[in-house]
Amino acid sequence: MAKIMAVNAGSSSLKFQLLEMPKEQVIAQGLIERIGMDDAIVTIKFTANDQAAKNAEVEVSGEKAKFKTVTAIKDHQVAINLMLEKLSELAIIADFNEIVGVGHRVVAGGEYFDKSVLVTPDVLKKIDELADYAPLHNPANALGIRAFQALLPNAVSVAVFDTSFHQTMPKVNYLYSLPYEYYQKYGARKYGAHGTSHRYVAGRAAEILGKDLSELKLITLHLGAGASITAVKDGKSFDTSMGFTPLAGVTMATRSGDVDASLVNFIQTKENLSNEEMLTVLNKQSGLQGISQLSSDMRDLLAAREENEQADLAIKIFVDRVVRYVGQYIAEMGGADALVFTAGIGENADWVREEVIDRLGYFGITIDKAKNDGCREEADVSAADAKIKTLVVPTDEELMIARDVQSLMA
Repeated sequence: MAKIMAVNAGSSSLKFQLLEMPKEQVIAQGLIERIGMDDAIVTIKFTANDQAAKNAEVEVSGEKAKFKTVTAIKDHQVAINLMLEKLSELAIIADFNEIVGVGHRVVAGGEYFDKSVLVTPDVLKKIDELADYAPLHNPANALGIRAFQALLPNAVSVAVFDTSFHQTMPKVNYLYSLPYEYYQKYGARKYGAHGTSHRYVAGRAAEILGKDLSELKLITLHLGAGASITAVKDGKSFDTSMGFTPLAGVTMATRSGDVDASLVNFIQTKENLSNEEMLTVLNKQSGLQGISQLSSDMRDLLAAREENEQADLAIKIFVDRVVRYVGQYIAEMGGADALVFTAGIGENADWVREEVIDRLGYFGITIDKAKNDGCREEADVSAADAKIKTLVVPTDEELMIARDVQSLMA
């Protein structure tokens, strides 16, 4: 048995999960928010033990325990050190050296990486080089890797790339209609994102359907604050909605999705916005938030939908863009065996699934309303006569990361 940690480091946050492998049992999971501030929040959830009951900062409910505290955390190094100390203090681990492997989510791997790899100085250098491809993510991912390596020097360190799953896309699907030299000189192409999630749910869907993944045509819908849709053909990513960066594709919580580049330039000129300011508008002020002028959270929009026209409009645009990509991918692959919904909206918003599927009935995609209503867990919600199945599969990126670490440790 081995304890492996899956890590997702953001610019001011650190999400983690500690698993016992190969049992694939979650020992603990947590989140450190507001790193770099005096009121950083540390939350760790784990199975209750005798030590937990003695700690005033731990809330125990049956077999579940939750540690939460607010404290000053200077940087990621301090955050990771504090997290490891708390894991020991709460008797989740007896010694730091119990953690034999750490897998790090890295957003952009460019064309360098088509699979997860052991972290070497050269790998770290390439992650740094690719910062332009994911400026909000790669620098933080690299920071997390370096901090863990300093504190756990004996643990195997693995980089798991969001983009690697999509490296199987054919050139006709990943190239833009731009001068070819821009691709040759700058790597200007579609890279996609959420690859670890799409890879997990596609594999799980094949198990549910009782078929080999290589025999299937699937459309995986990772619908959350960030949203992407992927066509999976013969077990490989065939096309995906996100582009050079995670900004492209469907409407998202605060991201615009696809927009005419000329319109971007038009608005930038009219509003006298710098490039950086325009990117902020597209990434943080658009999407559901920008359309509704109310909230970026789909739950808030649903609650206000009947009284607020813009909330209703935001929902309709979100559904419309999802339907467009699903239809496109069915055409591209020459059919589909199943649609697979995952992530926050995909897993929990049964009414979004219903509205999407209602628009796709002419493909023979129909659901059993009784199965779909209230469904929040893994399920086949297809109608009995559906020609294309509809599945709900909760994603588990952390488990995929841990599996990749384990395979590279062998």
